[in-house]
Amino acid sequence: MDYRTEAPPVLRDFLVYHETIQGHSRRTVDEYYLDLRNFFRFLKQNKHLVSPDVPMDNISIDDADLALVRDVTLTDIYSYMNYLSRDRGLNNTSRARKVATIRSFYKYLTNKAKLLETNPVQDLDSPRLKKSLPKYLNLEESMDLLDSVDGKNAVRDYCILTLFLNCGLRISELVGLNKTDVRGDQLRVLGKGNKERMLYLNDACQRALEDWLTQRDVIAPADQNALFVTLQNRRRISTAAVHKLVKKHLSAAGLDSTQYSSHKLRHTAATLMLQNGVDVRTLQEVLGHDHLNTTQIYTHVDNEDLRTAARANPLGRVKQRKKPKNEENTDNES
Repeated sequence: MDYRTEAPPVLRDFLVYHETIQGHSRRTVDEYYLDLRNFFRFLKQNKHLVSPDVPMDNISIDDADLALVRDVTLTDIYSYMNYLSRDRGLNNTSRARKVATIRSFYKYLTNKAKLLETNPVQDLDSPRLKKSLPKYLNLEESMDLLDSVDGKNAVRDYCILTLFLNCGLRISELVGLNKTDVRGDQLRVLGKGNKERMLYLNDACQRALEDWLTQRDVIAPADQNALFVTLQNRRRISTAAVHKLVKKHLSAAGLDSTQYSSHKLRHTAATLMLQNGVDVRTLQEVLGHDHLNTTQIYTHVDNEDLRTAARANPLGRVKQRKKPKNEENTDNES
């Protein structure tokens, strides 16, 4: 799939803008394209611009133009939302994402491209989402998780869990880390949309990284750049392997591995920092969020606040990895 050749001009310009100007990842832009392609297909069918015998997935949008886009009303979009719910079985969360894509598209046409004088979807409502608190480990459970680390991958796994619990990394950010991203008491992280941020490492993170880097150098990784590698093939660790090792150590700690994941460890880091006095706006930058919610604007904070955030997590005061009963114990490669 290549939106640059498949998308009609009115849509392609919007996608190029998000990839080149907004800096969104190719995967995100591809999702925008698929959302809008499906929307245009529905419009053509709903407005009887194609034969009713043509299956929805076979409708071409090559001829979609500004006239079609300008003719859209809120009624059309609410009909589309009903179609997604009734015929496609999408839940409110999935439909809300598609509403966000449509909103973004029309905002671009109105405010950036200046192709529309008024935004026909300005008053578009999103499906109501059920609010639920994220699951996270408390301090005692977090300590139990770190204490449970054992086996031949213990040093590496302990370092990974320590970074999750102290820095609140996304799993994609962790597996993408390079050795050169560790810079003393700082860690360079490449987040969503290729946005770079610097995190300050507390004592626990620095010690865990020092232990792992010592072992990593002995391993002589086949991938010289990757910070975390597997011991079996010495290449960059995969997201699947990280998911597996997190689940394994959760179970070893007596925690329900079906209820928690690497992303829940990110929630844990955020919660522990908030509970220990970190300002929400500081946490916003630590986690790499543009917005903490739909109404809060991004606020820049100074470096000293980021250092305070790194030190505030109580797990940063863990002295060292608890020595396992049998350091030579082996288990399945993660």
